[in-house]
Amino acid sequence: MFFYVAKVAWFCLQPSSLLLILLIAGAVLLFTGHQRTGRWLVVAAAVFLFVAGLSPLSDWLLYPLEERFTRADLSGRPIDGIIVLGGAEDPGIADERHVEALNEAAERLTEAVVLARRFPHAKVVYTSGSVKVLSAPSIGADPGALVLEDLGISRDRLILERRSRNTWQNAVYTKALVNPKPGERWLLITSAGHMPRAMGVFRKAGFPVEPWPVDYRTSGPVAYTDFFDAPSRGLRRLDEVMHEWVGLLVYWLTGRSDALFPGPA
Repeated sequence: MFFYVAKVAWFCLQPSSLLLILLIAGAVLLFTGHQRTGRWLVVAAAVFLFVAGLSPLSDWLLYPLEERFTRADLSGRPIDGIIVLGGAEDPGIADERHVEALNEAAERLTEAVVLARRFPHAKVVYTSGSVKVLSAPSIGADPGALVLEDLGISRDRLILERRSRNTWQNAVYTKALVNPKPGERWLLITSAGHMPRAMGVFRKAGFPVEPWPVDYRTSGPVAYTDFFDAPSRGLRRLDEVMHEWVGLLVYWLTGRSDALFPGPA
């Protein structure tokens, strides 16, 4: 139930949806006796589109998330396992066209291959179920595993977690699947902007992992002054970063994370 409520609520509250609501409400009021209110709503939508779509607002919000965790120190004991959070694959395209289909988060997979070659005895876990609500379910772990195999990771090293539909389930189901032993070292690979929420969830689930952030979207402090070259790009990034900030709050309030803004131990 949490999965469906979260999906519907976020669809209505994400910045791009709020922009559409403002525009529709303003346009409707222009044809009623509340034209002044309608004009103000249309102007507000235009200002919102400029700020959200072209200004560096989304990067200002994303940079603190990406800087929260640095990569683990790989010296000392070898790595026993590598956990890759799904999201890099596009299972719908992969299923229909029978090809490998990756998106902007593809570094989750490519970096997993690099680490798997560096630590040849480490298990590689790919955790991704179906995140679809209206369309037919597509299991993300299957096309993800296919990419890993094609890049040279042997099938006997792969462990697929195919049931999870959100980050909390990623942690809980993966822990139950691999049963980590005390003293083992497990790396967690996910997008840098998602790492704070993921680390908080794995800690809450009692699964000690070490961060390995990938898929950085900001280039550093310089992002504070960079404007986007297309409103669609900025608005999409704002949707993504607000999803993380809202997710941090909701996961903390519902007891799925060990802190409001998880940081290095």
